This record gives sequence, C-alpha cells and structure tokens, in this order.
Amino acid sequence: MSHEVIGVDQKPALGKWIPLSFQHVFAMFGATVLVPLLTGLHPSVALFTSGIGTILYILITGGKVPCYLGSSFAFIAPLIAISGSHGVAYALGGAFSVGIMYLIVAGIIRLFGTGWLDRVLPPVVIGSVIIVIGLKLAPTAMNMAMYPLADPGQGYQLSYVIIAVVTLGIAIVSTIVLKGFFTVIPILIAIVGGYLFTLIMGMFFPSYALINFDIVGQANWFSLAKPVMPKFGLVPMVTFMLVSFATIAEHLGDTMVISKVIGRDVYKNPGIHRTLAGDGVATSIAALFGGPPNTTYGENIGVMAITRVYSVWVIGGAAVIAILLSFIQKFGAVIQTIPTPVMGGISMMLFGIIASAGIRTVVESGVDYTCKRNLTITSVILVVGIGGGKIMFPITEALQFQLADVALATLVGILLNLVLPKSLNTVED
Repeated sequence: MSHEVIGVDQKPALGKWIPLSFQHVFAMFGATVLVPLLTGLHPSVALFTSGIGTILYILITGGKVPCYLGSSFAFIAPLIAISGSHGVAYALGGAFSVGIMYLIVAGIIRLFGTGWLDRVLPPVVIGSVIIVIGLKLAPTAMNMAMYPLADPGQGYQLSYVIIAVVTLGIAIVSTIVLKGFFTVIPILIAIVGGYLFTLIMGMFFPSYALINFDIVGQANWFSLAKPVMPKFGLVPMVTFMLVSFATIAEHLGDTMVISKVIGRDVYKNPGIHRTLAGDGVATSIAALFGGPPNTTYGENIGVMAITRVYSVWVIGGAAVIAILLSFIQKFGAVIQTIPTPVMGGISMMLFGIIASAGIRTVVESGVDYTCKRNLTITSVILVVGIGGGKIMFPITEALQFQLADVALATLVGILLNLVLPKSLNTVED
C-alpha cells in the first residue's frame, strides 16, 4: 500500500492509476450490487448507473470532490414496499423524484444556507429515522436467512440457516480481525466466502445445492440489461421524497468527512449545493436506467483515508471500470446466482449496522434523553416506523394517498420537532 500522497487534482501514472481505481471498485462493489439483489433490480444496471452517476457528480462539482456514488441502503425499504404495492416501475419513479428533491434542497441551500435544514432535521429526528430504516428491514433479513424464496410459508430450512450463519460469521470476523484496506470490503469478502461455502456444501450434499449456473450459460457476453422505465405516482413520489431527508443529512455528513480527509473545505468550494446537486442528478439518471438511488459511499472515503490517494482521476477510473463491468452480462449473471441465504446472512449484520448508525448519530450529536422533548420525538418515530404506521388520504373515490412506515415516521418526526416547544422540562426521576 503506497504512503505517497496523491492530491485531488493529480493524475497518477497509468501503472498506478488502474490498480488504485480497482481498489475503489472492490470497496463499493459488494454494497452496490447488494441493494438491487435485495430489491429486485438488476445488479449490472446498478453498476452502470453508479459509474455514470459518479462521473456526473465529478463533472458537476468541477472535479473538486473525490467521491464515489453507489447504491443507497436507505431506500431498500421503500423500494421493496412500493415495488410490492405499485410495481417496480413506480418505485423507480419514486427514486427519480429523490433526485428532484435533492436539486430543490440544493437550490434553497444556495439561497439561504444550511441553517434551516438543521432546524427541520436535527440529529434527534435523523438518528431516529435511520434506526427505523434499519430495524424495519430486520424481518426481510431473517426471512432470507431461514426460508426458501424468503417466504415463511415455505417452512424453515436448515441448509439456509447454516449458510446464513457461516456468511454472517465471515462478515463479523472480516470486520473485526482484518486490517488495512480489507477493513473496507468485509461485505465483499463475506459474499465470496458464503458463496464458496454454498458451492462446497452442494458438492457433498446434493440436496442442499442452491447455485444453478444455467443463467450464466444463457447470458450473452456483452450487452446491457434492458432497463425498466420509471412510472410516476403520487404515493411513491411522496414516500421517496420524505425518506430522502435522511439521505440528505447523510450526504452532508459524508461531505464533511471528505473535507477532513482531503484537507479541503468542500462545503465552501465548490459548495454543498453543488455536491448535493451532483448527488441528485446521479440519482435521477440512475432511476431512468432502472437503477437504485445513489449516495456518497463511506467505504470509498475510507479507502482514500487509508491510501492517502485523493485523486478524482482515480475515482473517475473506478467509475469507468464499473461501467465496463456492467456490460459483461456473464459477470452480472454470476452475481444473480448468489444464494438467498448468503444475502440473508449479510443482511443480518448490514441492516443492524444501519440501525446502529442511527444510534451513533444520536450519541455523537449529544442528544439528551433526559429531555422530554427528545424522548417524545424518538419514541413516536420508532413506534410509527417499526410498528407499521399507516395513514390514508382519499383524493378521489378511486384514488387514495397513503403514507406508511419510514415515510410516515419521517413526516411525524419533522412535525413533532417543529411543533413541540424546546422549553419542555427534563424527565423527572
């Protein structure tokens, strides 16, 4: 691992450039393909849109912010929910609206600064919503880890549990034991390890064979998966736009970390409105191609911190590699053969980490839960979000608008934060 510092504007020699870019591909790969695998989208399309989105982000920010954009975990829950109730096309329409929301907020920030955003979305709201996002997905993880077709009605299967536990164990060991660059790719290591374990188990116990390579043989070598064109509906759009408030806060945090890592204040130059606009354009373009919403990737920020290579050329190179990989359909077909319990084992840790990130947000921000106001806001958000809260608004006799789960919890949290007086007393013993 090189200890040479390569600045944001520097272009490494080709012999260094390619391997340095591949490091970022490894860092983002597991998480970027995991989201489409969990939500029914195509992993090759997600790779393509992450690469295109990253290049657009670099161009919009004037090549001043080295940041890779990959699939966002925050939208797994709404993608699954809207796909189930309205169809994948409407879920993609909701994802497109996220980018529009980013652009609107970016414009307001350019005019008025970020103070209003801190008022609407303080850590007590954002942290609680992120906890809901993670815990709301917990049943999905357990279903994939235990049941064929992720359906409890099919009955518990021991082979699924064994594979999920082994995969989870590899992920935990990789996260805790491995050092250096490997600390940023535990998801990729666990997926590969779980996959190989499933193959070996199928060789010794044919009845437990879960990997079928027929899809690989049928796939073309070079082509792009046919995209699903988005459709637009009021409920999906509002649902995704409300959840986007949490990812906007995540964007602000990641951008601040990037500033610290590279030693430049990108909040001022090129400006947080430019970085948010880049994220928004990338997300809307991704939806048009049938990919999940994008977000700034902490994994790749970690790679920059470890390697001290901050070059946007290296990040751009990783984006080009991702685009090229997306055209190799046999590669995408191999990804689709990953067994459900492998993804279940990964998700058991991953969704918990999302919830833990919410707890971390609350703790690091110093939210005081002896304050009745904070305690009330978090309590209501958690119950509404995890408990399956739902509210219906009739628009016409045939059309009803519905807010549920994470979106409703986000709206309730915002409203409580704006309405409850800050003068509430601390909780009495």
